Amino acid sequence: MTTDSLSPAARLMSAYEGKATAYFTNARADFVRLLPRDPTARVLEIGCGNGATGALAMARGRAGHYVGVELIEMQGRSARQVLSDVLIGDVEHMDFDWQPAEFDALILSEVLEHLVEPAALLRRLHRFVRPGGMVLASSPNIAHWRVLRELVKGRFDLADQGVFDRTHLRWFTPATFISMFETAGFRIDLMGPVTAFSPRVEMISRLTSGRLDHLFMTQIAVQGTRR
Repeated sequence: MTTDSLSPAARLMSAYEGKATAYFTNARADFVRLLPRDPTARVLEIGCGNGATGALAMARGRAGHYVGVELIEMQGRSARQVLSDVLIGDVEHMDFDWQPAEFDALILSEVLEHLVEPAALLRRLHRFVRPGGMVLASSPNIAHWRVLRELVKGRFDLADQGVFDRTHLRWFTPATFISMFETAGFRIDLMGPVTAFSPRVEMISRLTSGRLDHLFMTQIAVQGTRR
């Protein structure tokens, strides 16, 4: 059977099989630090990998019940060893049996760009986060100057990682990323780069009052609340 004859979901799974293990295992310590210190909190993470972020959150007293959803079975099985509960499969085709307002926080780390309809998923997840609950998310930035340079050259070469990752189905600028969350019923309180700007870029940001920040963010990070 050729790759072209596979279903879209099967083709995506096939593309993931070639990724290095580290792609799935890095804990988002930056997101964990933003979670309130509450050992009773209930947290939902979409695209939990092997559960490293959730394990860190519970170890640091930021969650007492941590639920993950993971597409890749091998990673999901590993996550089940360290998280409270893990659903394995395509999140866009799952029926959720969680209660309304069940979770205090929702985490989506570098996952929305891999979905067919990320905005629709956010609208579905909205009801499971309590009013005032936190949302933390990040995604590559298609408006980065290096991307624009490649487009000017007429290039959009796919790669194994980064903004040109061949498993990406959607692309966002900071403005469109924020808009997607706000349309789904979340208020974005903070937006910035995942990795802090260098001193030089920070100076440019100050001199331009942040108007050019979108050109220098490799990844977009947002922190918000459920309205």
